[in-house]
Amino acid sequence: MKILVCISKAPDTTSKIAFTDGGSKFDENGVQFIVNPYDEWYALVRALELKETIGGTVTILSVGGTDYEPIIRKALAIGADEAVRIDAAESDSLYVAKQIAAYANGKGFDIIFCGKETINFNGSIVPGMVAELLDLPFVSLANKLNVNGNTATIEREVAGGEEVIEVNTPFVVSAAKGMAEQRIPNMRGIMAARTKPLEVVPAAAAEAATSVKSYSLPPAKSGCKYIDAENAGSLIQLLHEEAKAI
Repeated sequence: MKILVCISKAPDTTSKIAFTDGGSKFDENGVQFIVNPYDEWYALVRALELKETIGGTVTILSVGGTDYEPIIRKALAIGADEAVRIDAAESDSLYVAKQIAAYANGKGFDIIFCGKETINFNGSIVPGMVAELLDLPFVSLANKLNVNGNTATIEREVAGGEEVIEVNTPFVVSAAKGMAEQRIPNMRGIMAARTKPLEVVPAAAAEAATSVKSYSLPPAKSGCKYIDAENAGSLIQLLHEEAKAI
């Protein structure tokens, strides 16, 4: 089975967030970047489990500059066979999806895995765009996936229960929590990652559909107010007068 896993970088959740250029750009100075957890913990690890069970190869794909290469090597250390970096500055979701689709088109991938979203943008739209551009079936927010021959059985949570879907390869799937368990790269994997192939390909001709006008930080959290258990009237008054504004 030939599997493609799309990965992105994301700021570590402990990073201090700031913006430059009048609030129009994220300030990356001093920020520690990691592999987006949904891409690493769920999409990549499940792809590796499938390879180990039924055979095949796992290729990871990123859209970005040379600053992406440390996280690509991390994914290789976890167990991916090879990596591709599309040499393009990150833009909007449609631009990224077009780059992924242009690379994947005609290469015979049975499954294209993506994380359900990135933790810095939370858009959850790139996987669906990739599927549309490649004219492939798409299953979103999957938390279980098993393959038998060329048919995959996928489970996902829906309002009020679970949904079970069968789809034939090739297809695109976005992975959510439950798809797999996080793997920690061992020393052997880290050493092997240094020599695994990392192909750099030029960006396909494409234009972004949107641009960022400005970012803004959420309001700072206010202090907590503690009300004596015997003073229900004050609590009710605060709920009426202040809680609505939060």
